[in-house]
Amino acid sequence: MADTNSNTPTATAPEKSPSASPTSSRSVTHTVNGSHKFVIQGYSLAKGMGPGKHIASDDFTVGGYQWAVYFYPDGKNVEDNSTYVSIFIALASDGTDVRALFELTLVDQSGKGKHKVHSHFERSLESGPYTLKYRGSMWGYKRFLRRSTLENSDYLKDDCLQINCTVGVVVSSIERPHSQTISIPESNIGAHFGALLENLEGSDVTFNVDGEKFQAHRLILAARSPMFRSEFLHMLEESKEEIFVKDLEPNVFKALLYFIYTDSIAEDVVVSSSSSSSDSGVGDHFMAKLLAAADRYGLERLRLMCESHLCKNLSVRSVAQVLSFAEEHHATELKAVCLRFAAMNLGAVMQSKGFEHLKENNPSLQSELLKILAQNCGDVCSNGSKSRSVWAQLSDGGDSNGRRVRQRT
Repeated sequence: MADTNSNTPTATAPEKSPSASPTSSRSVTHTVNGSHKFVIQGYSLAKGMGPGKHIASDDFTVGGYQWAVYFYPDGKNVEDNSTYVSIFIALASDGTDVRALFELTLVDQSGKGKHKVHSHFERSLESGPYTLKYRGSMWGYKRFLRRSTLENSDYLKDDCLQINCTVGVVVSSIERPHSQTISIPESNIGAHFGALLENLEGSDVTFNVDGEKFQAHRLILAARSPMFRSEFLHMLEESKEEIFVKDLEPNVFKALLYFIYTDSIAEDVVVSSSSSSSDSGVGDHFMAKLLAAADRYGLERLRLMCESHLCKNLSVRSVAQVLSFAEEHHATELKAVCLRFAAMNLGAVMQSKGFEHLKENNPSLQSELLKILAQNCGDVCSNGSKSRSVWAQLSDGGDSNGRRVRQRT
């Protein structure tokens, strides 16, 4: 007889584990673009340097890499017998298999807009972007344009050429759904401290600048400026309520305080400085006064911001004076720009009043200018007689007409 009380378990369906939520991501390939304008002044003097020799632009950064434009006035290939000019874009920093798009434009300076353009952009490339294997790799054209055509065209004006270059470095990134990202607002610490300066809540020190009074906060000033820090440490026991500031204009001190609290220069200061007359002496320029104050109070970032502003308005009449000013106030970046500018335009600079003052009062700067001139002549000068004449004028103290001038003692 069959046993109806069997202990065999009844089969049941397995439990389902909860399924994981699906995830997603997207690979996006795009270009990081940047442009550079390269002006070649004195084209006729550059000719004759020989095939394979080039004039290089300053390095510029696009997509995390350094780039430069190379212009060959006698062509890159010896076999072309200087029939063509060559133009290339070179990778000027370390990099391996850097993929990029390029555009070279020789600018029509007649205003008609008939530029000569070679571009990878806005067109389909059969083999994709160009790949530069290593530092020094180049893309461009050995036979960009016949030299005879160039010299009889509107591309050349007043012995000057302009080449515009655009580089688009190819980069890839992973995009995730917005639900997996958290947006972070821009820092507003400058706005908060700026409001503190404006409402003066908790201020504990007063500055008297030529009769005008400014309230501020000791701790903030001490944190930002080594001079203020040293000054306030010595004042702890004295606990002065008012500090008199000498040799500084009230509006300059106001701009200085604004920077200390906000890490920026007030917009109205930038606008008014931009509209200042370039004929006035550098010492009268507001940005120069602010730079001197920044140097005095050890505010390096402010000093650099003022240097950047001042270097945009250099001229052959002002550069010698600005150079002396930069040396006096430890503005090393501005000084370097002035030296390069003066060396490139030495003939005209030597006729300025500021240059006479430079020779008499800053002989060390004249020596530094000699070094820059020597480097430039060694690199790009092809008119030897002219360069020797300018060299003699500077080193021997001659005037712009070649006459020897006796140095004052």
